[in-house]
Amino acid sequence: MARVEIDMQVRSVNGSIAVVSLDGEIDVYTSPKVKDFIGKLIDKGTYTFAIDLQNVRYIDSTGLGVLIGGLKRVREHGGAVTLVSTNPQTRKIFDITGLIKVFDIYESVDDAVNALK
Repeated sequence: MARVEIDMQVRSVNGSIAVVSLDGEIDVYTSPKVKDFIGKLIDKGTYTFAIDLQNVRYIDSTGLGVLIGGLKRVREHGGAVTLVSTNPQTRKIFDITGLIKVFDIYESVDDAVNALK
């Protein structure tokens, strides 16, 4: 089985909101990279995230765990996380797991960012 890489980018909006764009698959192989990437941003004092999952083709339980862990860490600092996803398969996973009630999921990055302002 070939490993799929994940591409991660971050940009700042209003100096306080980190828009993290993920491209690829978030699974047992790539989740540690995503966790480290988000963890370093939190360690530097970023507590408000819009995580763009529009180019994520697949997310498994380890990937969901990384998102939940990040959410818990930022909430300790009064922060928040919104997600962006228009992929029906990805949204279905959040629905089936009940995480649709934990994360606010938006159709666009602009909507996710505006919800954090």
